Amino acid sequence: MARKMSRNSRYAELTTDSNAETRRLIDAGNRLAKEVARLFPSEPDLADRHYWLETMINHVPDYIFAKDAEGRFLIANQATVADNGFNDLQELVGKTDFDLHPPEFAEAVAETERRVIETGEPIFGIEERAIVTKGYDRWLMTSKVPLRNKRGKIVGVVGISRDISERKAAERLLEGQARLLEMVARGEPLETFFHELILLIERLMPGIKGSILLLSEDGRYLLQGAAPSLDETYCSAVHGLEIGPKSGSCGTAAWRGQQVIVSDILTDPLWEGYAHVVQPYGFRACWSTPIFSRERKVLGTFALYSREAGAPSDHQQELTAMAAHLAGIAIERKRAEERISFMAHHDAVTGLPNRARFEAQVAGMLESIRGREQWAVLAFLDLDNFKLINDNLGHAAGDELLKAVAGRMRAAVRKSDVVVRLGGDEFIILLNGVPTDRDLVLKRLEDIRTAIAMPVQLQGRSLQVTCSMGVACYPKHGRTTSELLANADMAMYRAKEYGRNNLQVFSAEMAAKAQEKLQWQEELREAIARDEFILHFQPQISLASGRIFAAEALLRWQHPQRGMISPATFIPLAEETGLIVPIGDWVLKAACRQAKAWQEAGLLPLTVSVNVSARQFRERNWAARVAAVLVETGLDARYLELELTESLIMQDVPGAIATMHELEAIGVHLAIDDFGTGYSSLSALKRFPVSRLKIDRSFVEDIPSDPDDEAITAGIISLAQKLGLRVIAEGVESEAQVEFLQRSGCDEIQGYFFSPPLSSQDFETLLRRSGCDAEG
Repeated sequence: MARKMSRNSRYAELTTDSNAETRRLIDAGNRLAKEVARLFPSEPDLADRHYWLETMINHVPDYIFAKDAEGRFLIANQATVADNGFNDLQELVGKTDFDLHPPEFAEAVAETERRVIETGEPIFGIEERAIVTKGYDRWLMTSKVPLRNKRGKIVGVVGISRDISERKAAERLLEGQARLLEMVARGEPLETFFHELILLIERLMPGIKGSILLLSEDGRYLLQGAAPSLDETYCSAVHGLEIGPKSGSCGTAAWRGQQVIVSDILTDPLWEGYAHVVQPYGFRACWSTPIFSRERKVLGTFALYSREAGAPSDHQQELTAMAAHLAGIAIERKRAEERISFMAHHDAVTGLPNRARFEAQVAGMLESIRGREQWAVLAFLDLDNFKLINDNLGHAAGDELLKAVAGRMRAAVRKSDVVVRLGGDEFIILLNGVPTDRDLVLKRLEDIRTAIAMPVQLQGRSLQVTCSMGVACYPKHGRTTSELLANADMAMYRAKEYGRNNLQVFSAEMAAKAQEKLQWQEELREAIARDEFILHFQPQISLASGRIFAAEALLRWQHPQRGMISPATFIPLAEETGLIVPIGDWVLKAACRQAKAWQEAGLLPLTVSVNVSARQFRERNWAARVAAVLVETGLDARYLELELTESLIMQDVPGAIATMHELEAIGVHLAIDDFGTGYSSLSALKRFPVSRLKIDRSFVEDIPSDPDDEAITAGIISLAQKLGLRVIAEGVESEAQVEFLQRSGCDEIQGYFFSPPLSSQDFETLLRRSGCDAEG
């Protein structure tokens, strides 16, 4: 229904246009009749009336004619006569369209006129292509009505046709613009868009040929974009044209950034040296307009060639400007799409492909060597100590380093190989289709590592960065991308474990170890859920009184199948996986609960010492969580001591000190564990709100046989005394060690000399035997 209404509306519009034209003709006739009356006051005779009527219709530029029922011309105005190739009306009278025009055109006209004669219904506003073109594409709006004799019988047709070529051209231009913009929105290839754009302009400018050239990335040359109507040999000749002040129309327009109109190629100095290229094709004029971006940067040129010398008309200038503008929109849209696509598949810092692009390509690369006597070698590498450079010199310097390393890796591989940045300081190198020679492969990879390790100039200083590399080969170490990545990653971590700056090739032993590690990890998660952990307590003794004053809580894992497991076995894995946080929370709560239970059992209050991991200490609001545990268990804060390692504190000294002051405010005691192994500075040490230093067992175990350890231990004790801190030595196992520590002024000891770690029940028994119950 909507479509029918649309057709009716269009018919009404056309009818209205036709009627308006008819009214204008009548008005013109009336004006002419008035002018005749003015010139000839007396009424003209019949001959005069025929003369003026003939004069009137001959002054009308439209075609006006009458034909009999057989289609023979009876009368026509001068425009109809002349445009059909005659000088006098009598030459046209009696002829039909079949005498004047090709049969297919004549038949279409005759069919319309037969319908008017047979039905007696006029036809208004028919749009039809003109048979007489006058050298360009013409359209007419034609109306035809029945011609009747005095008795009312239809004896032919009367017709009037008006040239509507300009209006049709404007309509075609609007339609073409809409179609072109739709192509831009759909993301059609640029070449297809350019082709359609040029053909549209050529249809609107008969005899003109169009060309689009694109500026190269370096801004020096013009490259072929599209020229559907130009000879391919000529297009090849201008491809790669260097722009300059005298480089033909296009090269000069791109150089100047403004339109260049050459009216005669053969004489214009801009074409000197180039005229011979275009001369064989018969072109005399070339008008070139720069294609601009929104920022007015030249993207290319839009050129029109004419076989006639001369400058473009205003209308042609308007069409050229429109075409150049549309071309600019299309180029910018396509480049934006390419940038978005590039960013989606490449790393923003280094420009290397990212993991998404790698995974999209690698399956096909592996498939290409399937069944051949070749390997695909996947190397997973990580820059050593990159974080240190990033933290000390800033992220900008870190990015420059990554760019330098990426460039070296690209330069060290073939075009068929792939270098990928995964993120951070992790990269993948895929050597595709290499001989199955282990030594050759390792040499190539070591060459890459050597290139990476070359000094880099950053912020005026020379820096070196090494890498740890893990390697897996297809198909030997995996047949899928995920398998190769996992195995190369595993080998890379083995390289890290071996001290960094080395290369490790994946092996079955690594896989077994990784599987075992995964098994331990799963069992550790289950242990948390099943509450399989227990605490043992090792007493701490005052050397002055010989009495137990505190106990260190030591974690044990009571595995249902493996039995009692030492923390040395699972704590590193817990720290690596982050499970140390929930485990540490459990230890803190269990230790506080046990200390409170001993007090409620009638034992003298003693301090319980709990180790804190770095992961725990960095948790947000950790001091508040400690306070909540104390409230929950009912233990007074003064009976809790938290042991912090030097290395933990030194990771972030300002942040650590802030958290330590929060804990101090709660009333919790703080101690530095393993003192002497974390390389803390004395200036930092004096700022720590701690009450005790704990000498690491590594300094105690060789006393008194090692004079160096004796000197270090005595120095730590002396330092602590000067800072007003108490000192406890751990790992004390002999009487000689006790005697040395007493002589050196050590305050407290802990170790097997007095007691090994004990279960909570055995520790309570020890306390009661030692007279630590409240009644004792």
